[in-house]
Amino acid sequence: MRVVADTERSPYVYFLIVALVFAPFPVVGAFVHIPGLPKNAPVTDFVAALIPAAVALALTYRDRGAGAALALLRRVVDYRRITARIWYLPILLLSPLIYLATYGLIELTGVEFVAQPRLSVTTMLVFALIFFVAAAGEELGWSGYAIDPLQRRWGALGGALVLGVIWFAFHIPSMLQSGQDATLVGLGAFATVGLRVLWVWIFDNTGGSVFAIVVAHTVANVCASAVPSVPTNAAAPVIVVAAVLVAWLWGPKTLAHFKYPVGARSSGEE
Repeated sequence: MRVVADTERSPYVYFLIVALVFAPFPVVGAFVHIPGLPKNAPVTDFVAALIPAAVALALTYRDRGAGAALALLRRVVDYRRITARIWYLPILLLSPLIYLATYGLIELTGVEFVAQPRLSVTTMLVFALIFFVAAAGEELGWSGYAIDPLQRRWGALGGALVLGVIWFAFHIPSMLQSGQDATLVGLGAFATVGLRVLWVWIFDNTGGSVFAIVVAHTVANVCASAVPSVPTNAAAPVIVVAAVLVAWLWGPKTLAHFKYPVGARSSGEE
C-alpha cells in the first residue's frame, strides 16, 4: 500500500465526502424535531457533528494506516501542544467576551431577535458535555485534518476564510430548520467565517492544538445557548471586528508571531 504523505492529501476531496455523508441528515431533521434543544437546533445536528471526524479518520486510515488514524484521534486531547499558557485566556474567555459585548449592543440598540429556549442550569451542564463531544467530532476534521492543507495553499487567513465558508454552508440547513430568518442567516455567514478566523488564530498560536479548538468551540456553543435573547448569529458584528483586528495585529499570512511550521507536525503526530 502506498502511504499518502500529509502534504499530498486534498481537503477538497475530504469536503466532498463529508458533504455526501452529511446530505441525508437535514432531510431527516426536517421530520424529526425535539422542542427545547439549545438554539432550537435539530436533534440530527448532534449526530451529524461527528461526520467530519469520522471521514477524517477513515481517510487517514486508508492513506496512512491504523497508527496514524489513532494518533489523529488522540489529538482531541493534545493539550501538551499549548506551551504558552496565556493562550488559555482566548480559548476560555473569547466567546464569553464576544457574547457579553453582543448582549450589551442588543440592549443598547433595542434590536430584538427570535428568542431561544431558556435552559436550566442542570440542562446546560448536561449539554456542555454534549457540546464537547460534538465539537470534538467537528474539529478533529476541520482543524485536525483540513486546515493545514488549506493554509499551505492559501496562507492562514485565506485558509481560515475558505474553511469558514464551507463550515457556514454546512450550517445553513440547521439555521433554517431552527427558525432563523433571512437576517440571522445572513449574519450567520459573517459569524461563522469570522469565528473560524479567530479559531485558526488560536490553533496556529497553540502549536496546532485540536484540543484548544475543541474547548473554544464548546465554550462558544455554551455561551450562545445561555442567553435566550442573544442568538448565535447576532454576535456577527463583534466577531467580525475581532477577526479583522486579529488579522491586522498578527498578520494575515500566519495569524501568529511565532507559528509552528504547517505540515512539520502531521495530523498523525504529537
